[in-house]
Amino acid sequence: MDREHVKGAADKAKGAIKQGAGKLTGDKEMETGGKVDKAKGSAHNAAGDVKDLARDAADAVTK
Repeated sequence: MDREHVKGAADKAKGAIKQGAGKLTGDKEMETGGKVDKAKGSAHNAAGDVKDLARDAADAVTK
């Protein structure tokens, strides 16, 4: 697990909280912000997955 995965998990958690709070209070802007944060988290996770695959491929080549 690298920094991208950690950032992704943090952004997803923050987004879920903001989205839930926005729904609860009827604040559409906050709810949308939460969705954006969750999307950022997914992007960070995808970037982390790519880095992991590249690292694994490099390790396989050097063995």
